[in-house]
Amino acid sequence: MSLTASTTVVIVPGLRDRVPDHWQTILADKIANARTIPPLTHDRLSRDAQISALDDVLSDISGPVVIVAHSAGVMTTAHWARRHSRPVNGALLAAPPDFDNPLPPGYPTPETLRENGWTPVPRTPLAFPSIVAASTNDPLAAFHRVADLARDWGSRLEELGPVGHLNPASGYGEWHQAQEFVRELSLGFV
Repeated sequence: MSLTASTTVVIVPGLRDRVPDHWQTILADKIANARTIPPLTHDRLSRDAQISALDDVLSDISGPVVIVAHSAGVMTTAHWARRHSRPVNGALLAAPPDFDNPLPPGYPTPETLRENGWTPVPRTPLAFPSIVAASTNDPLAAFHRVADLARDWGSRLEELGPVGHLNPASGYGEWHQAQEFVRELSLGFV
C-alpha cells in the first residue's frame, strides 16, 4: 500500500480489542508503518483509559499520522480529539456505534457507558479531516444517527451499503476500501 513514506497509521480497535481476522488487523499487517493501540489489561471500559492509550501511542510518533478507528475506537478518537491537539493528518472512522441509544444484548448498557464516561458522545467538529464509513444495516447504529455524527464532526460520510458492523461476524475480514480511504487521508485528498 503506497502512503507518504513518513505517514504512520494508528489503528484504534473497538472495545473488543485486536481480532485476528478483522479488517483492521489485516490492514495493519499490510502497512509497514502501522501502530495498533495495545489492549488494556484493566479498565477496558474506561473512556479515559482508552483515550490515554491512544494519546500514549500518538505521543511517540513524529511526522504525519492517519488514525484508523472502528466501532468504539471511533468514540475513543472523538473523545481524544476533544481533549488533545496533537497533529493528525486525517482519520478513517468506520462503523461508529450509537452510544446515545441502547445497544443490542451482549454490549454495554447505557448505564455502563455513562458510568465509564462514554456519553454524551462529542458532537463538536474534529480538528482534522475525516471520513465516516457507515453501514446501512449496522446493528449498533442506525444510518441516520451515524450521518448526524458525520455532519457534526465535519466528516465526509461514505455510505457502505448493508455491511452490518463491518467486522468478521458481518463477513469482513479484508476490507479493500479501507486502503483507499487511508491513502486519500495520507495524501490530503479529503
